[in-house]
Amino acid sequence: MSAEIICVGTELLLGDILNTNAQFLAQQLADLGIPHYYQTVVGDNPGRIKQVMEIACSRSSILIFTGGLGPTPDDLTHETIADFFGTPLVEKPEIIENIAEKYARRGGEMAPSNRKQALIPQGADILANSLGTAPGIIWQPRPHLIILTFPGVPLEMHRMWQEIAVPYLKSQGWGKEIIYSRTLKFWGIAESALAEAAADFLNLSNPTVAPYASRGEVKLRVSALAESASAANLIIEPVAQQLQQIGGLNYFGADDDTLASVVGNLLQASGETLSVAESCTGGGLGYMLTTVAGSSAYFMGGIISYDNSLKINLLGVNSEDLATHGAVSHTVAKQMAKGVQKRLGTTWGLSITGIAGPGGGTDSKPVGLVYIGLAAPSDRAESFEHRFSPLQDRDLIRHFSASTALDHLRRQLLCN
Repeated sequence: MSAEIICVGTELLLGDILNTNAQFLAQQLADLGIPHYYQTVVGDNPGRIKQVMEIACSRSSILIFTGGLGPTPDDLTHETIADFFGTPLVEKPEIIENIAEKYARRGGEMAPSNRKQALIPQGADILANSLGTAPGIIWQPRPHLIILTFPGVPLEMHRMWQEIAVPYLKSQGWGKEIIYSRTLKFWGIAESALAEAAADFLNLSNPTVAPYASRGEVKLRVSALAESASAANLIIEPVAQQLQQIGGLNYFGADDDTLASVVGNLLQASGETLSVAESCTGGGLGYMLTTVAGSSAYFMGGIISYDNSLKINLLGVNSEDLATHGAVSHTVAKQMAKGVQKRLGTTWGLSITGIAGPGGGTDSKPVGLVYIGLAAPSDRAESFEHRFSPLQDRDLIRHFSASTALDHLRRQLLCN
């Protein structure tokens, strides 16, 4: 048996509303150990909703609908579900009474259109909505088929799911096992390269291993089916350790870890401090570092030297080197790192200078060219050249620059 999520609403198809309901339900199904293989978004059209249902009923045992339960003419979910199964709609007086009471408490009066929300398929049970006016249903129209419907308003749907749907599904035998996942995170390796290196693990059945990437970060999700999180961890752990070894230094953490939090932990463990000098990232590196609670223990601050005069006057960058090599160069990146290290009196200095675009690039120095400088406690400074794709937008190049700077520092801290 498996579940399928069907989100109804033309506004979702148009991108006017972010579909957070599907994400919430997917996570909740995993917590109950209910397999979930398909999600569908369909507009407010009875014919297309029925087409979706025809397919869903052929492959899934639990259909979970969100949206289309309101009082307006385009709210057609219950009407369409009933018609699909050839079942009449019946009006539930208790729903009308509940809606009227809610309006009265707010000092208003129920509109005639709200009576539509009291119509549910004959034989279905009411899935009560304690926050809003749109109730859902729990219905078994066929053997081995369960239908649950929820309003599209996330707060209402969440409450109804937790208060009623979860106890109901557990009463049906679900929730004895959970699907528990751990996400391993990597930086500095392409998704295709990591997937190839971990190919032998991608066909496992329990745990399963799946690669995916997001904004330069590559992840391996390791998921196990077990009776508890601790039992699942016992299944996951040996596989996770092998995958970490395959990733080598590219592996930086798991689950809620970020490059900034991992760097912070390493600095704090060694009692060392950091300062940053930024040009093209405009404070983005400092922002990443300070999103970590307690970062004041190791991060002293930074200098945003966007203009060359600040590179010279605040960071001590040699004006002749700037004229000869340009601001985007190995030489300037190293001097920026050493300058902020000295000026703020920190153990490490980290710098970024580059061309984030969309303009400003040349044949010799194209958009996406970035230099990262790193000043170490030994008075040694080095720099690293990166050429991020000019096809990426400005914000993404800046994100890659700041993240890669943190990754260089992470690797140095691990190797010291």
